Amino acid sequence: MGSFKGHVLPGTLFLLVGLWRVWSSAARFAAAPSASTFRVRAWNPVGSSSSSSNNPVRLLELYVIAGGAFADMCVEVLYSTHLHIFVGNDGEVNPAHLNDLEHGGMLLMFFLFGALALLSQKTRYLPLSEGALCLIATTAFTAEFVLFYFHSTTHMGLEGYYHYLLVILIGLCIAATVLGALLPESFPVDLASGVLITLQGLWFYQTAFTLYGPMLPAGCARDADGHIECRNHASQERSEQLANFQFFGLVFLAFVYVLGCYAVAAAKYGHPDLTTMHEKHVAALEGRGDAVSGAAPEECAI
Repeated sequence: MGSFKGHVLPGTLFLLVGLWRVWSSAARFAAAPSASTFRVRAWNPVGSSSSSSNNPVRLLELYVIAGGAFADMCVEVLYSTHLHIFVGNDGEVNPAHLNDLEHGGMLLMFFLFGALALLSQKTRYLPLSEGALCLIATTAFTAEFVLFYFHSTTHMGLEGYYHYLLVILIGLCIAATVLGALLPESFPVDLASGVLITLQGLWFYQTAFTLYGPMLPAGCARDADGHIECRNHASQERSEQLANFQFFGLVFLAFVYVLGCYAVAAAKYGHPDLTTMHEKHVAALEGRGDAVSGAAPEECAI
């Protein structure tokens, strides 16, 4: 079964990386909005592009991904299992800890992404393009998708519904990351990837507080085996509707954050081309409106 800490820890990692990626995407687009200069990034350096490549702070996002995934993997495989991974004389895998091992395998993929990206940046032995790194990140999200879709701990009822919404977010992360490799000049794709990672982190937090914390809906309770049971169909339905409301609320929160980041980035780093693009767009809309309004009197006269 899951736990509060088991959801908050990965949620924190996803949230930190997602928030940073949204801000970095908005800032890079505001500074260089042209399609010939903007590039989708699998990770975002801290500081300006002119910062020294030997500056460890520049690679902070990769250290957070690799270090956080490794720490969480140690918690799942070493601490949660108490090293009782194998049982019996034949050395069979302990079925009581399959859930922990599954999570450890998923975290291993995120660790590999961070480690390979660090190796690509700090050495000359494994130069990887942004497209290749996007595809490696896709494998990590795919492993996460498979984990939560085919789970040894079969989530039913309210638990299943919360994890179902999580699976949808992970699937969208896979799509956005693949598109990042196929459309390397697309600002919407780059921004969407950061937004979806942020939403993953927020939903991990929401799941922790609802299923394993103080926000368990009325009419539902946790039984002796740790499963959540709702006393009737009406309670189950009401709890799922509450989950939908929470999901939409987090989407709105992420939307406000994106707008705030873009507004600050445009004010701080706004390239002249950004203003020119906006003026052309407004002029095109006004011209279209004039054409429509100018045609109206003729139609009335006819």
